[in-house]
Amino acid sequence: MSPETILNLPLVNKGTAFTQKERDDLGLNGFLPTHVLTVEEQIARTYQNFSSQRTPLDKYVFLMGVMNRNELLFYQFVLQYATEVLPIIYTPTVGEAAIRYSQIYFRQRGLYLAYPLMHRMEEVLSHYPRKDVQVIVVTDGERILGLGDQGIGGITIPVGKLSIYTLFGGIHPAKALPILLDVGTNNQTLLNDPLYLGWRQPRLVGDKYDQFVDVFIKAVKKTFPKVLLQWEDFGKNNARPLLDRYRKKLLSFNDDIQGTASVGVGALLSICAKKKQKLIDHKFAILGAGSAGTGIADALVFAMQHEGISREAAIQKIFIVDRDGLLSEEMGELSHEQRQYVKGRKTFAEWNVVNPQYISMQEVIAHVHPTVLIGVSGQTGAFTQPMIETMAKFVKEPVIFPLSNPTSKAEATPQELLTWTKGKAIIATGSPFPPAEFENHLYHIGQCNNVYIFPGVGTGALAAEAKEVTDGMFLTASHILASFSPYVGDARASIFPPIVDVRKISRAIAIGVAKKAIEEGVSSIAVSEVEKRVSEIMWEPHYPTYSK
Repeated sequence: MSPETILNLPLVNKGTAFTQKERDDLGLNGFLPTHVLTVEEQIARTYQNFSSQRTPLDKYVFLMGVMNRNELLFYQFVLQYATEVLPIIYTPTVGEAAIRYSQIYFRQRGLYLAYPLMHRMEEVLSHYPRKDVQVIVVTDGERILGLGDQGIGGITIPVGKLSIYTLFGGIHPAKALPILLDVGTNNQTLLNDPLYLGWRQPRLVGDKYDQFVDVFIKAVKKTFPKVLLQWEDFGKNNARPLLDRYRKKLLSFNDDIQGTASVGVGALLSICAKKKQKLIDHKFAILGAGSAGTGIADALVFAMQHEGISREAAIQKIFIVDRDGLLSEEMGELSHEQRQYVKGRKTFAEWNVVNPQYISMQEVIAHVHPTVLIGVSGQTGAFTQPMIETMAKFVKEPVIFPLSNPTSKAEATPQELLTWTKGKAIIATGSPFPPAEFENHLYHIGQCNNVYIFPGVGTGALAAEAKEVTDGMFLTASHILASFSPYVGDARASIFPPIVDVRKISRAIAIGVAKKAIEEGVSSIAVSEVEKRVSEIMWEPHYPTYSK
């Protein structure tokens, strides 16, 4: 391998950390500055340069440059500064990177599979140089965080998710493949932008879209038969149908539906542990009836059934409000997932409401007195002061989760929620927020971040060689996450553990998920093999020693 090749392969290049012996053996003398740095010195220099960047997007671009030069340094750096760096390479900054993608384009990983290439799908996948792919994260860019259709810019999400898989799930970066399905965009701003890098057509829908995705799945199964595929940021009209259509045909799950729900249930289980309660002791109001909202509802129903009540009784505890009001049987076009949660007229016949055809969240709270309020609406400020004050009037410690992200889309800020509830609210958010203060007490706000769940679930499913990712595997992950919650021991602590613990938590989840897969009959490996298999998958980003 030539010096130039070595220095241009991110997973081989050590930059200024190549020792003098390695430089002699590999012919690198003269290609690098004279002084040899330790990895600790490289990390210190990287942090200095990272800190000097002016904006979060500048920091993102800088870190992507490090990743594309020296991937081993990138992961060692991020692991050391995970708490500070994660919001840059993941939520919320990755959303801004998606919006600006055609302007900031740089050497990118992964594949762009555009509709005009549909009949060459297998050929394109076969040209990918790394054949031992373990995880694919795929998006079509239609619903990027709470920012909507970002077209080709959606590739930043699979890239970010897979870096998290490597950091915390231990997936070797050479075995991770980000994919963007370029099926056009309905974002007129992008279509009008002369620099836009995607397919310049309105977004595919209907049979053409379904046919394209089906060709993609068949090509993936043929090229990478043992891969785990994670669906990411698909629009509400496609997210659930794709999951249902393919979850038993290919090892796969949807992080927006199942991952978000599993993290949310884990948070609620930790609160229940602190209060010596069960989920069945609560009533739930969910603002947003898209894939995330119905996914959370489904996970809650499944979890409550495991606590001993019927599916019907569990559903009665959940009230979902969308832009057209409370889901009711009088509504017209509802998806199958939404229709499960509609309320009949007898539910609200005696309520004092302005318009029975549109029952607002304010009215739901006033009459139902939910103990838990969850926001996945993507609407800034959707949790209003009267709404929250009404909830606090009837509930001693209201549990409020404004989960929409990025930060600009949050339904309310933690400071607002604490103020409006006079310090009584138990809060978790979808995006990172600083600690909030009320009456000289500081409250640490946990981020209900999918990073706590999906790396461990993915690694566990791979370790088990599972045939599918079941709801039981996700519920197992929720219980394990809850067991790590600092809030159980301190009511002012974060509901979620510190980011620096996520790799340890992911390992615990992977082991638990793999064992659950065996228990449920979707894995045929021996239980005694589980921990060894998980350890074999979980790669550490240390510099190797090279010789002739």
